[in-house]
Parts: sequence; C-alpha cells; structure tokens
Amino acid sequence: MARNVLLIEPNYKNKYPPMGLMKISTYYKNLGDKVTFFKGNLNDFVLSDLYETILPYLYQYDNSRCWEKYRTTIMSFLKTGNETIIYEFCYNNSIKQILIYYRNYYKEKKYFSDNKKWDIVCITTLFTFYWKITIDTINFAKKLCKDIKNVKVGGIMATLVPEKVREATGIHPICGVLDQPGMLGDDNDIIIDNLPLDYSIIHESEYIYSAKDAFYGYVTRGCINKCSFCAVPKLEPKYYEYKPISDILKESSATYGEQRNLLLLDNNILASTSFSMIIDEIKEYGFSKNNKYKEPNFYKIAINNLVKGINDKAYINIIVELYKLIFIKYKNNSEIQGLYNYYIDNYLYDRYTAKKEIILEFDKKISSIFDRYYMEKKPKERVVDFNQGIDARLITKDNMEKLAEIPIKPVRIAFDHWSMRNIYEKAVRVAVSAGHKNLSNYILYNYDDKPEELYYRLKLNVDLCDELNASIYSFPMKYHPIQDEKYFKNRDFTGKYWNRKFIRTIQAILNSTKGKIGKGSSFFYKAFGSNIDEFNKLLYMPEALIIYRLHFENNGITELWWNRYKSLNTSEQETVNKIIETNDFSDITKINVNTRIMDVLKFYTIKKTDINETIKYNLL
Repeated sequence: MARNVLLIEPNYKNKYPPMGLMKISTYYKNLGDKVTFFKGNLNDFVLSDLYETILPYLYQYDNSRCWEKYRTTIMSFLKTGNETIIYEFCYNNSIKQILIYYRNYYKEKKYFSDNKKWDIVCITTLFTFYWKITIDTINFAKKLCKDIKNVKVGGIMATLVPEKVREATGIHPICGVLDQPGMLGDDNDIIIDNLPLDYSIIHESEYIYSAKDAFYGYVTRGCINKCSFCAVPKLEPKYYEYKPISDILKESSATYGEQRNLLLLDNNILASTSFSMIIDEIKEYGFSKNNKYKEPNFYKIAINNLVKGINDKAYINIIVELYKLIFIKYKNNSEIQGLYNYYIDNYLYDRYTAKKEIILEFDKKISSIFDRYYMEKKPKERVVDFNQGIDARLITKDNMEKLAEIPIKPVRIAFDHWSMRNIYEKAVRVAVSAGHKNLSNYILYNYDDKPEELYYRLKLNVDLCDELNASIYSFPMKYHPIQDEKYFKNRDFTGKYWNRKFIRTIQAILNSTKGKIGKGSSFFYKAFGSNIDEFNKLLYMPEALIIYRLHFENNGITELWWNRYKSLNTSEQETVNKIIETNDFSDITKINVNTRIMDVLKFYTIKKTDINETIKYNLL
C-alpha cells in the first residue's frame, strides 16, 4: 500500500534547493509512495491541507461555484473564525456548518491527534545558526506523523550536533550522507545518494530558489583535507574519488527537461585521481567548451508530465506561470487574444484555480503558440560551476588546462589565510595562463586571521586583476563555529583578533558592494581604503557614515567625527576604542566618560534614517 510521505524544508532563506530531499523524493516515488514537499510556514500548510479536505464537501453542497477562488477566504476563516468573511456562503447551512466544524478543528489543533495523514515525515536541516526555526519545524512536523518513529531528520545541522537535536526534539537524526542501503529504515539495497534528483518538487512551493536553470550534483564526495575551521570532514567523512553523473543527468533530462548549466557542489574536486575522467564525462554529456544550450519545450514537458501524473501540483504551477509568460510575450497577437477569454473564464491564471482537466483541454488550443515560442529561442552559452571552490594547493598547469576544456565560470579558489598568499598567487597565475580569465574566491575571515590580513588578501586580488587583465571576484565569508556549543545557535562568535564593531564594519561595506569585491582598484580603495591606515580608520568609523559615505563626506559629518576622534589623547582613544568595539550604542548616556569622549560617541547614534543636515547641528 502506498504511503503518504511529507518532505519539509524549514522556512529559512537559502539559495539552493534541498538536494537531499530531492533524492529522497525520487526514492519514495520509486517505491510507489505518494510524496508531498513543503517549504514555508507549517501553520499555513495545515490550513491548506484542511482546505483541501473541505473542498469536496463544498462541491457536494454546491457545484455551481469555483470554490478554489475562495481558497484564501476560507483559509482566513479557518485561522481567525471571523464569520463575516464567509457571510456569502451562509445561504447553505451545510456549508456553514462544515466550515465551522473545521474552524474548531484547527483552533483546537486536532490535526495533531485526529486522522493523521502522514506515514513518513522527512525534515532537512541546514546551518546551526538556523537552530530555532529548524527545531520549531521539527517539533511541529513530528506531531503530524502517525508514528514518531517514522520522523526522519537529516542534513547539515542534524549531522553536526545530533545529540543537541535529539535533546530538543526527541528525534535521533540520520547523520551524514545517505550512501548506504537501508538508511531510511526500508529493507532494500537502494543507495539514495546515487539517485537522480526529483526537480519537480521545488515547484510545489511558492518559495523561489535563486539558483535556477541548472542540474545540481556531485562527482566526488568529501575532502582529503582536515581543516580545523571546516565541517566537511564530519558531514562527508569518506572521500569518494568518482561518482559518475552522466546517466543521472540523462535520466533527469528525460523527465524534467535539459537544463542550461551544471552546478556541482564537490568539496575538493582536484583531489580526485579521476579528475581527467570526470572532465571528459562532463564534456561528453554536453558541457564542452563550445557546446550551446537550446532550451527544450518546457511547456510540452510539463503537459506530458501532467498527463503521466508525475506531480500534478508542481506541473499545474509551472504551466500557470508559462501561460502568464505567453500572454505577455504575444499580447498583441490576434490568435492569443482569441484564447484569452477561455483562459480567464476557466481561471487558468492562478495556481489554485487552474484545474488539470481544463489545462489538458486548453492544450489543444495553445500548444502551437508554445511551439513557436521555443522555436524562437536562440542557443545560449552553458556554464559549469564547481561552486564550493577548488584547492589552490592542488592547482597545476595540467589540471587547469584540462579544466579549460569545459565552460567553467567562474573558477573559484579559496584564499583562507594570508599565510597562503604565495600558494594562492601562484594558483591564480597558473589558472589565468591556462585561459581562465573569470575567477572568484571565498575569503574566510573572523577565524584566526587579523583584520588587516583580510585587507591584504582583497588588495592582492585587485592587484592581480590589474596585472593579469583578469576578473577576480572576492566573497569575504565570516567564520562561524557551527559545532561550538556556545555559538552554534547564533552568529555571535568573534575571532581572537576581531570584535563586534570590526565585523559590523565589514558587513556594512559588503552591503554596499552586494557582498563581493571585483575588478577595479579605484572602487576597492574607496570601499576599503587606499592603504592599511584608511582601512583601520573604517573599522572604527560609525556605521551610518560607512553605508552613506558620500552623503556624510559631502556634508562634513565624516570630517567632523574624524577630527574629534583624532583630538583625543592616547588614553582617551584607548577608552573610546573599547566602547566602539562593543558596537553597542543603544544608550550612551549611561557610559561614564568625559565630555570629549562623549562628543565622539554621539556620532555612533546616527541612524540610517537620519540623512539630513540637522544631524550636523545636533552634534555641535
């Protein structure tokens, strides 16, 4: 008998879809189970589920309405109990009573005890600083499952702090990669980590992942290094040198359509002795240097999958969005205008009102329009991205020339510490000489580095850009000890040489640069200072004066702050620096300091909203 399986990603923000759950979806569907994916507020999920339960009754009592139009209204009533919003339905006492019954059902949280629907609930976890939202999600979701033994929690946080998760939820997490048979409790020989991803489930949710138009995957697992700051040795303790990917991509493409790009999340691809074979496989699949991408007819794929019943909810959502695209694209086309009334009259403009049987009927009228739309699309460049970066210590002329055979963009190279500058610089020069002009790197800070070392690493990249005529985008990444019991639940950790103000300064600068630093020395010097003294000045500068630098420089506020700061004697500067480093200026009136120091501290109370000339006079 098919089981009802619920896959949940907590409602935190993230760029990439949950690959683990996508493989688990494939696993359960291959076993014949019914799978539902959800990301969002679980209270909304329950309301939506109750609405779906009510819907057949509504049609039973009155089939003259499109009850899906009233989804939001009905869910609002279930949540609030405000009868005025369902007044128009009260002409039928049976409808009123069913709505009131389920309102009380929701209010009394009977969904935690009565008629539980879910046989299996799987919850993924991400970073430990999402602790509260993740634990709240697990504790809510476990009460939706028929048997708590069938609640399965895995992922990064679950693997890094399993005992903490167990203490907070009563659930024993599944740790690490699903690389052995039976890890979800079934008696079979299926290795879930080797399965293709179910790309359809991400379209069940209204959440939009920013990383799109790509296949996701791994061609290796783990890392040969055991860096003290890194969680990979615990997350993926075994290094797999080669995980063939072409068959998985072919299977995914046949079901979900060919994707433009290939995003690989390997932690140390260059450590593999099969590196050359991996690149050849990627090329043979279709990601060679000169291979172009011709977008398939995703509408036809969606219709075919809807007919097959692969994931009705997901493909109705996809088709509704494609309808919108077509009606905008060809809005002046007479043929389209002739179809518009049918589109509107049958509520095909909304994911909740569009119905499968109407879509399949409408397909006979509109499919030729989509054929034209996809025929008009021009081939595009493809990109391969080893997103986690490659190891500078392992870069050679040979492997960089091999890497140049695929359209990799960018080449990501980690630059974790200033002590690696010679290795890193050599790696960049080798990469550029092999033809890689588009590079990127992750720059770890707030670990055991000093703030000035972050500056030097960023400046080295800018200098290399100018010298080598290459683009190197730097992404400073703040270290967070996600396994440390004191800090794993939050982002409050400060490294040995850092403090809260220094960290906030870097974040304020990065806010204005969109989190990255690219080519252009003048831009870098303006953002981080033209020398180390200017950088150190920025570290202590009031936050508002950093974020709105031009404004406060032009009206003289920045100069006024700096003059007052410089006028302090050595002892006063030491005192004010200690206060500034706490980055707490919520009530400076309680700080026992002299007037000269207080006159400096007033600048730190400027709010982002205080962008007006009156500030200057308030500080005088």
